[in-house]
Amino acid sequence: MNGNAETDCDASPVLWRQQEMLLLEQVMALIGKSLSPDVVLREMLHLLSELLGLNRGRVVLRDEGASSSRICFAYGLTKAEFARGVYQAGEGITGRVLRNGQLTIVQDIDNEPRFLLKAVERAQLPAGPVSFIAMPIKIGHHTAGVLACHRIRTRNRALADDVTVLRILATLTGQLLQLQGMLKAETRELEQRNAMLSRALQTDTARYGIVGTSPALLRAISELERVSDATASVLLTGESGTGKELFARALHLASPRRDKPFIKVNCAAIPDTLFESELFGNERGAFTGAHTARAGWFEQASAGTIFLDEIGELPLTLQTKLLRTLQEGTITRLGGKREIHIDVRLVAATNRDLEREAARGLFRQDLFYRLNVIPIQLPSLVERREDIPVLVLHFLNHTNQAHQRNVNLTPAAIARLQQYDWPGNIRELSNLVERMVLLADRPILEQADIERYLPRGDISGAKEGALQYGAEMPAEGYRPAFAPDSAYGGVVRPYVTADSHSAEQLRESLLRCGGNKSRAAQMLGLTARQFAYRWQKLRLDGSPER
Repeated sequence: MNGNAETDCDASPVLWRQQEMLLLEQVMALIGKSLSPDVVLREMLHLLSELLGLNRGRVVLRDEGASSSRICFAYGLTKAEFARGVYQAGEGITGRVLRNGQLTIVQDIDNEPRFLLKAVERAQLPAGPVSFIAMPIKIGHHTAGVLACHRIRTRNRALADDVTVLRILATLTGQLLQLQGMLKAETRELEQRNAMLSRALQTDTARYGIVGTSPALLRAISELERVSDATASVLLTGESGTGKELFARALHLASPRRDKPFIKVNCAAIPDTLFESELFGNERGAFTGAHTARAGWFEQASAGTIFLDEIGELPLTLQTKLLRTLQEGTITRLGGKREIHIDVRLVAATNRDLEREAARGLFRQDLFYRLNVIPIQLPSLVERREDIPVLVLHFLNHTNQAHQRNVNLTPAAIARLQQYDWPGNIRELSNLVERMVLLADRPILEQADIERYLPRGDISGAKEGALQYGAEMPAEGYRPAFAPDSAYGGVVRPYVTADSHSAEQLRESLLRCGGNKSRAAQMLGLTARQFAYRWQKLRLDGSPER
């Protein structure tokens, strides 16, 4: 059959059916060879014309990020006709189908005022009645385009048959376009990952002491390096044990301040009464025992970087002074009257939601905004499971060398560690590897051997902490769930989440200790500061204390 024989009307129904089957077979064969719309759709439109006489077929698709659409694939159109096929939303028959997603059939284009003859002029079409079929192409519930063609009415083929074939082809087109979109997205993701890997190799991340090549890790390193030359404050956020100090040091090493001091301060380890003198220094005689003037950490870090870990532990009274220091670039020593100019890059870290705490009045909102100029979220170990094997080997080598041991793990044992959810993240993994090396009674540990080192009650996916607290506390012989194990000399402190204890447990421990919060904290395996934070967070003001 001649594809341009638009007046052919002698084909029998049996022949039409054979042509339909041949068309579908050819299209499916094309899809089997290639998923490229450029290859499949152009040939599909060609076959529509050659086998069924549905001429000047075109696939109109939306312009990405715009309200207009245009002809992207066609057969039987000149270059000029192809270029004219641009439609705004709701414009003409094609624009209406794109907008409402409904099949539209124009029985006679000469009697339809909405038919614009935009792409193909009337003089280029046969003199007799010409129909136009516009079938929506859908991806899910979204109309992504239109499959349209001209149809000559004077032939012995039912219009419904043409509509059925076009509906099948429009469905195939939608699936093909969806697959293309998925492939493009995956390709972009792979390109981004390759770019990050390339950047990681070029910058030699090992010099930072950060181990791993997962996309989540490389993304954080990439963000870090992009802001390394700036002087604005950086806030490192993420779960406890994700390596915030390593990232803070990496930021310092990547910056122009790399040859200047890097001062790290753990805000959770400083008593409230010493905070001001430790951070800002003191003059002689500022308090009992201050026999000489002393430069604080901010002065010691001048021209370099100061890292304030666990910034959420900073008392509210000191937050005001820190904010003033960041805004004005000066400090005043405790007991002093002279302002001292400092040039310091501040890197802060927290595992708390400071924005929420600021909204609740537990952290200064203006200080939060000042710290949050450049936030960098550090990935948890669960988000970078592919790094666990190389981290395990890294910690094994380090511990074996440090303690002159030669302990190794089988692939099955490493795979078991990769399955565990590590609520304490890298810190917990490092501690557990060290524990295994020190207590191992054989040179190679199997999967069964490491089960006894994993916390009891291990449930994959749990984020409640390495061990689970019971709802009840026994009246006699109570032993804290997180008490340091004497077998390890109390060196390894297991991970404890911020919501590890209920209000009932805190009250009960306080009652047992006669209202002494320090003893209650010790009973629960917490520091006094951790206990106080949980007490304040749960607002347990009605319980006895001393």
